[in-house]
Amino acid sequence: MTLIDLLSPAAVISPLRANGKKQALLELAQQAAQLTGLSERDLFEALLQRERLGSTGIGDGIAIPHGRMAGIDRLVGLFARAEKPIDFDALDGQPVDLIFVLIAPEGAGADHLKALARVARVLRNPAVLEQVRAARDPAAIYAILSESAAQAA
Repeated sequence: MTLIDLLSPAAVISPLRANGKKQALLELAQQAAQLTGLSERDLFEALLQRERLGSTGIGDGIAIPHGRMAGIDRLVGLFARAEKPIDFDALDGQPVDLIFVLIAPEGAGADHLKALARVARVLRNPAVLEQVRAARDPAAIYAILSESAAQAA
């Protein structure tokens, strides 16, 4: 499974216009609901519940909010480039401008963890970060992530 197995062109948002962590998670839950048919409220609660355990801001301006949901049969990703950096309580204390949401089936187990690791690996590549941050168009961002995922596979 590659990053692009998780992400469709319709699942790339740029720019995400949110002023805070909760607003960003709400907007991402709205978009995820459209992609998956799941309840926006349930998605938001799952993401928020995970954030309460500890921030999913992994550093370098990156966050990977994630949650498990009933009613979905595959891993689904959603990527957003924030218009303005958002305070996400990241591990390095820096605001976040790149967010990859991962929604997994309740019983995903190891697949969920492997997908999180794959997303982190692609987004930790400085060249990928530079290209994604320079791109404004969702289609261009999707192309960058697709190419990076293929090289990382």
